[in-house]
Amino acid sequence: MAQLTGFKKIKTAVFISGTGSNLKSLIKFSKLKKSPISINIIMSNNSKSKGLEFAKIYKIKKKVFNFKNHSQAERKILIKLKKDNINLICLAGFMKILSRNFIKNFNGKILNIHPSLLPKYKGLNTHEKAIRFKDKYSGCTVHYVNGRLDSGKIINQAKVKIYKTDTPKKLAKRVLAQEHRLYPEAILKIFNL
Repeated sequence: MAQLTGFKKIKTAVFISGTGSNLKSLIKFSKLKKSPISINIIMSNNSKSKGLEFAKIYKIKKKVFNFKNHSQAERKILIKLKKDNINLICLAGFMKILSRNFIKNFNGKILNIHPSLLPKYKGLNTHEKAIRFKDKYSGCTVHYVNGRLDSGKIINQAKVKIYKTDTPKKLAKRVLAQEHRLYPEAILKIFNL
């Protein structure tokens, strides 16, 4: 991505489905002077997503979309994003797969964080898989979103050691701590800051 000119922050939408812990770390990051982004809207496919509470706490707009009709939901989201002049999308635990058409509209401007060392363990249950296959390390990856699941160009990764006593839950907790650090770092990296 091009280097930033001036100090105008990049209008960003964060898409969530769950607790929003990565969203919270992105919001805190966006408030820093050195941050190139401002979070202007939080979007979710889940009206019960705990992460939506951060919209109220930090006074950020939020919008929930029903994905029963996937293409209709995506159409509505695109209209909203264009209307709000959003230039970057950060997926943070968003549990819906975006269509190629949607991605094309935001080509190179959608980031995702994934709880494994991609290209290993795309999709779900990454911690269970890492333990089952007796991996020495797991971790997380921030990558660009393309038309294939968890296959876009990798921006950065963080490694987490797997211990013999690890359960998926224990491992997930340690990986998540790294995710909170890694996502802001990836954003600084893509803007050459």
